[in-house]
Amino acid sequence: MAARLPLPGLAFGGDHNPEQWDEATWKEDDELMRRARVNLVTVGVFSWALLEPEQGRYEFGWLDAQLDRLHANGVRVDLATPTASPPPWFTLAHPEAMPVTADGTRLTHGSRDTYCLAAPAYRRAAARIAGALAGRYGRHPALALWHVHNEYATVCFCEQSAAAFRVWLRARYGTLDALNEAWGTAFWSQRYGSWEQIAPPRATQWHHNPGHTLDFRRFWSDEALAAYREQRDLIRRHTPAGVPVTTNLMLPGYQTLDLWAFGREVDLVGIDHYMDAPGVDGDADTAFGADRARSFGGGKPWLLIEQGTNTLYLPDRVLPKDPGRILRSSLAHIARGSDGALFFQWRQSRAGAEMWHSAMVPHAGPDTRIFRETVATGEAVAALAEVAGSTVTAEAAVLHDADAWWALDTKGLPSAELDYPGTLRRAHRALWDAGITTDFAHPEADLSRYRLVLAPSLYLVSDAGAASLRRYVEGGGTLLVQYFSGVVDERHQVRTGGYPGALREVLGIRGEEHRPLAAGAGLALSDGSTGRVWSEDLRTEGAETITSYAAGPLTGKPAVTRHRFGAGTGWYLSTRLEEAAYRALVGRILEESGVVPEVAGLPSGVEAVRRRSADGRSWLFVINNTDRAVLLPAVGHELLAARAVPAEGLSVPAGCAAVVREGPQDAA
Repeated sequence: MAARLPLPGLAFGGDHNPEQWDEATWKEDDELMRRARVNLVTVGVFSWALLEPEQGRYEFGWLDAQLDRLHANGVRVDLATPTASPPPWFTLAHPEAMPVTADGTRLTHGSRDTYCLAAPAYRRAAARIAGALAGRYGRHPALALWHVHNEYATVCFCEQSAAAFRVWLRARYGTLDALNEAWGTAFWSQRYGSWEQIAPPRATQWHHNPGHTLDFRRFWSDEALAAYREQRDLIRRHTPAGVPVTTNLMLPGYQTLDLWAFGREVDLVGIDHYMDAPGVDGDADTAFGADRARSFGGGKPWLLIEQGTNTLYLPDRVLPKDPGRILRSSLAHIARGSDGALFFQWRQSRAGAEMWHSAMVPHAGPDTRIFRETVATGEAVAALAEVAGSTVTAEAAVLHDADAWWALDTKGLPSAELDYPGTLRRAHRALWDAGITTDFAHPEADLSRYRLVLAPSLYLVSDAGAASLRRYVEGGGTLLVQYFSGVVDERHQVRTGGYPGALREVLGIRGEEHRPLAAGAGLALSDGSTGRVWSEDLRTEGAETITSYAAGPLTGKPAVTRHRFGAGTGWYLSTRLEEAAYRALVGRILEESGVVPEVAGLPSGVEAVRRRSADGRSWLFVINNTDRAVLLPAVGHELLAARAVPAEGLSVPAGCAAVVREGPQDAA
């Protein structure tokens, strides 16, 4: 199937909900979309109750008119299946399909995502509406993309989930003996004598069995993927091969799904990304989300399906977007491989649960800063049409594995401060601060194309993952492994014989004891830096000690080690360094591995990323997130200003961006 949007350039637009508005507003929308250079809108995400007001009776007339209207105005459609919000008639008819929380509470209708993915009634209803939409609109001339569901997936602990979980376990283990051995059920008298005794890991007295909880997370991700495939396959029967099918994966911290698995099944990766911090931290978060999205699709172009134009109101905080950030954030995603920039939503709602969610056209209308910046961003995206389909190449990667995340999310670990997403972000941030374009990679993948691989939090590593890392280092790669990694296998069982288990030989060390630190406590190291959160009692078995502990019972013992293994090098960091020391260590390893930034010498907060096409062209994106102008060497044609780069170099004002088609000639 297609992996490219059938558009002449990059996509620009957002969720359009015409059912919320009257005809006069639609006419205004047509004119405003032309002004903003909108060429793609998402339609129908939350429209199930309007499309199917009662079971089996469809009301498509209004959607026919809207798709025809958009097509007449030159706007293509990302048509969604509305299955994330079942209508009231469904929940009344099928109360058993409502989700149940881990403590046994059955949720009721009144929000979105009120469904159990494992409920047969829900799956039948979802397939029915998806098939009806595909049959009617699969060849509509406005259609450019299919958008299955919205932000999978609500987790459910009901009896239907339990039944589906047992089926999944039978397929995985075959016999109860194999399951009992994998889960270590000899402990705490947990041995199962029949499949019917097994339930989801619901609320219980104390800790759950780690293997049980890990397998339930795996099962639920597989259940969501199966639900996606059902709709996707129905859609494909009615849709030309040139129209991709995807879903909007919620990034970066929503970890219900194995996103590598979804990346293999969608025609192109689509994500929703809402910055999680203001200022430069928000810029780093944008790069983190964009690099993950590109990586989950194997480096192919992907699509930013949702972002916000303005302030995001969360239950615990408010995240404002400063002037100029709409453009910079959109271009930051495009720089890192997105073939467009979409928003939620086009027009800000007057009523409903998300009426304070920002939009391209705010409550105050088009005579606003937000809409003016939206128009400027649309013009910029239109000017970059030639970039569509080009890709991004990275020489460094951060290892990312859903199993490792889920396993580290288990209660009963030696420290409550072991934070998988935070540790992952920290590794990516150190590379981002150094100006390095970074991929994410699965531990079992072929890593040979990378000069440097960081494994910041690989508590669980499969046998295949351990073998992959061994091959990578032995073949000449540079690997940095961080504390509490390699210690359990894919069954969530400890690898005995010393830490870090599967990675001991590659790293040339053997750990006897983990020594977590008290919250806020520090441990002095021999180079003057300080370790926090964690420490380990290590001895070298071929590795050299780079830094040792300088206080406490570990005085003189290795804290940071380096080991030549085959043609490569394995580094180990046994504690959490403070920021400056961590950046310095990553910088040293970058230098040793030969990984360099796209443009050397840029100040922190200025991003430089290249996209390249198969025919040899390249485009340099420069995004200046600082309050000072920056001048850097470049040769070519700057697309946003539509002029050649001056001989003295490319000047990018504070808070602005530039995109250079590189080369000595001004040629497309």
